[in-house]
Amino acid sequence: MKTGNADMRDLIYVHLHEKERFVISYGIEFKEFYHFLKDTISSILLLKHQFEDGEFHPHTMLDYVPKQKLEKLSRQDVEDYGDFSWIDFEETEALDLLEGQTIAELLYLGHIKDHLRVPFYQQLNNKYAYLAHEDGWFNKTYYKNLETFYSLICDVVTSKLSHLKMEKVLFGIKKKRVYTPLPKQTIMALKDFMKEGMVISIQNIIQNRFRLEIPIWIIGDFANMDSMYEEYEKKSKQNCDAKLILDKKTKEWQVVIL
Repeated sequence: MKTGNADMRDLIYVHLHEKERFVISYGIEFKEFYHFLKDTISSILLLKHQFEDGEFHPHTMLDYVPKQKLEKLSRQDVEDYGDFSWIDFEETEALDLLEGQTIAELLYLGHIKDHLRVPFYQQLNNKYAYLAHEDGWFNKTYYKNLETFYSLICDVVTSKLSHLKMEKVLFGIKKKRVYTPLPKQTIMALKDFMKEGMVISIQNIIQNRFRLEIPIWIIGDFANMDSMYEEYEKKSKQNCDAKLILDKKTKEWQVVIL
């Protein structure tokens, strides 16, 4: 019961594992991740992929993508790769210094999508480990600093709102909506919900001239996104657990826990 790309644009599932610094998600795609975080990524070592323009690294026997090619990768339909996994690194020379144990851990990480130890390596100085199956459908992403994730989800929610159906203005000309960015402190008020597993439903927003409301439901811990979506469809028929509310006059966001 897989949903299409349109559903991924309109629904975000997040399950935060704070201690191990990873997030399981649905609805956040690599092109969004790269767009908002590209200034923090130097190069990436590909663990699972089908990108044909990578560069081969003989010591690790893996392909990598230097910074100048990341934009090209971000334009690929990486969801069609099936598995798409990578870890970032700062200097290519550092790859030559990786020991066999570390390379084995990286191969395990890319294949199993789980860590033998939390995947942040001094040699690589990496900030992320990105593990996806049908990118946007199932993503497991490790963040060296979880503050980066909170900023990302704010940017992604605001971006998805801006891609909603355009509004008609004078003379029937359609105009793209521009929304006030969602502040990080607002989304962080939902941290406990994220730890339980929550959905943010762009597809079920309610709005008028004065305010916009985005419903949020706690739905639990899922690795199978078919099951997650089925649970969401059940829960979405009930009252939501919280709302993100934008006052269009003051341009201020708030969280209301119900």
